[in-house]
Parts: sequence; structure tokens; C-alpha cells
Amino acid sequence: MLAKDQLGIDGEDLAARHLVAAGFAIVRRNWRCPSGEIDIIARDGGDLVIVEVKTRSSSGYGGPVEAVNYRKQRKLRELATLWLHENPHRGSVRFDVISVVYPKSGFPQLEHWRGAF
Repeated sequence: MLAKDQLGIDGEDLAARHLVAAGFAIVRRNWRCPSGEIDIIARDGGDLVIVEVKTRSSSGYGGPVEAVNYRKQRKLRELATLWLHENPHRGSVRFDVISVVYPKSGFPQLEHWRGAF
């Protein structure tokens, strides 16, 4: 496995633990279809939350959240629509982004952007 792949897995694991600690219920992780993947699908009270996790080893080229640009947002909305077609949900749907930076020394830094887009 490539180091960057392990970094992504570690970031998603940390994000999932953060969500559970914050009272979210994880519905699904790494949901895939031919069009792409949703990192985490969770419930926050009555809201269904589509969570994109971006992990980096540094912020040298910008923070991880900056990678969730308009194209990525559009793709996540498309994927959420496909998931909802298979898994109907009555209520609000929200898109959150979790940014994780694993510095060379020290502890990982996590930021959770609720309702990011």
C-alpha cells in the first residue's frame, strides 16, 4: 500500500472517531458506485450528513479543505443523489468537510466544517 493511501485511511478513521465522539451515528463508510465514492455517510440528529474527508501530511500547498473545490462539491452532490435514490431519507441533507493534517511531529490536526457547502 502506498504511504499516501495509508495517510487517507488514517485520516478517515480519525474523522469517523471524531464524528462518533460528537454524537453522530455512522451509516456507511466508503460507499462506492461507478460514479465515485462518498467517504462517510452519517446521521446528526435528523440530518443525513455526507462527509468528505481530506487528509494531508502538511498544509504547505494549502489546507486540505481547499481541495474540495466546485467540481468536487458538484460530484458529491451527484453521489449523494445516487445514494438517496437507493436509500430514501426524509429530512435534511447536509455536506460537511473534515480536514486532517498529520504533521511530521506532533498530533494530527482536525477541523470539521459543518454545512461546508
